Amino acid sequence: MNKACDVLVVGAGPVGLTLANLLGQQGVDVLLVERVHELVDYPRAVGIDDEALRAMQTAGLVDEVLPHTIPDQKIYMINGAGAILSEVNPTTREFGWPRRNGFVQPLVDRVLLAGLDRFPNAAVRFGAEVVDLAEDADGVVATLADGGTVRARYVVAAEGGSSPTRKRLGISFEGETRPTDGIVIDVANDPIGTPHAVFGGDPARSYASIALPHGIRRWEFTLFEHEGEAEVEDDAFVFGLLAPHVPDPSKLDIIRRRVYRHHARIAGRFRHGRIFLAGDAAHVMPVVGGQGWNSGIRDAFNLGWKLAAVVKGLSDDALLDTYETERLGHVTQMVAVSLRMAKEMTDHDPEKAAERDRIAAARTPEEREAQKRQAFKPQPKFDQGVVVHTPLPVSKSLPVRDVPRLAGSIFPQPKATDADGLEMLLDDATGQGWRVLTWNNDPTAFLSADRRAALDRLGARLVQVVPKAQLPWARKRATAGVTVVGDLGGEASMQAWFDARPVGAVVLRPDHVIAAECLTQELDDVVARVLEAARAV
Repeated sequence: MNKACDVLVVGAGPVGLTLANLLGQQGVDVLLVERVHELVDYPRAVGIDDEALRAMQTAGLVDEVLPHTIPDQKIYMINGAGAILSEVNPTTREFGWPRRNGFVQPLVDRVLLAGLDRFPNAAVRFGAEVVDLAEDADGVVATLADGGTVRARYVVAAEGGSSPTRKRLGISFEGETRPTDGIVIDVANDPIGTPHAVFGGDPARSYASIALPHGIRRWEFTLFEHEGEAEVEDDAFVFGLLAPHVPDPSKLDIIRRRVYRHHARIAGRFRHGRIFLAGDAAHVMPVVGGQGWNSGIRDAFNLGWKLAAVVKGLSDDALLDTYETERLGHVTQMVAVSLRMAKEMTDHDPEKAAERDRIAAARTPEEREAQKRQAFKPQPKFDQGVVVHTPLPVSKSLPVRDVPRLAGSIFPQPKATDADGLEMLLDDATGQGWRVLTWNNDPTAFLSADRRAALDRLGARLVQVVPKAQLPWARKRATAGVTVVGDLGGEASMQAWFDARPVGAVVLRPDHVIAAECLTQELDDVVARVLEAARAV
């Protein structure tokens, strides 16, 4: 195979598949190559969060993904005696979707693979192993094991934690690997039948028991240093692990059993010239936090719109430097949180486990509520990159409040109505891509002709948000090119968001991050700064 493309994605895991869908959606000529001959069929990740579901919504595939999820799945952290140490059960919908969901990864991977059939500019080649990459001034030439070549303007390596690309480039992968392995056991016809997940911090042997869609149950057990592959293949050993959990382990319908290793590592850099690392190739973390898969999807979401902008000539190459600038900080936080949780729940020292239990028992109701709503999970927020930080407005028309500035964080997604009054999630009502949202104002009244032309080149949408009661009036008088959406009111509405903040306009990136927030009269100058930050040409 000898081929040329805009972007070559190496690795048909969830990150590579998601990125290929996002690029295909943007009209980028993308080729996805995978060393093996079919998708991996065994589950690895078991949790998909609200940010990832919003990414699936952006890619136009969320309706196909949802049937393979358990929405609002609770997690109980328990000790060796079964006492609940903490409960994780966030039920809000800040980004439009349940914040915690169990899911079957292989079935979602199939959805992502099938999604590529929508795009004539997206292709997939299984059984195609990249054995060399040679970069020149115009792109990268990838040599395949069969002798074929692929010339691409950019390459994204998403081929897992053992990434040959990362090793070939000599990029470090600092962190730690636990001295003991774990075993995963997946069972059909769930013998427990409850919908939640349990993480057992038993000093005798830590474990997890997780309900998955379609009647699947997963168990994970820590293995000790003297245990390995031989024991995993021994039915008596496996049945012994499962005996405290079910009446008769011998009657279980075991789908698969696999040994895995716990890592917590981050690549020294995510970009090397025209080559990028994403997903596990860039970072790996313990499974207890349930954020490895989701962190990879964040990589794809962040990098996808930037690659599309550069390939299509809308931004210069310097935009791609912001991928590492923005992702590295949040990934570092997430690895640290996952590692802390893993150590807390898998420590087999009885004294340390007892101290953990004492700390948990002494938590205040407020601390327990914070655990329940998942306050320990850091939300992405960028201080640098494609983000413009504006000073707090000074105006006697505004009350003085100590509110955080939200530029660099993710904009919420409440329900709204489209121009015809049909209820839907905000991203569907406004359309995807760059957006300029103004509350109760026509945004064109605050934008110069030059700024509107620049936004138009980016395909940005100008959005006028009005209370639903005003929708018919505003729709009739809307300026050409302005999308009018109706706000439904209430605590989670856009009106509530704007009411709590000293701003009347926001600029949103294609990944729903707030690029800037300002008073409406400042909009033209702020948009100019956003365009500069986005390296728009």
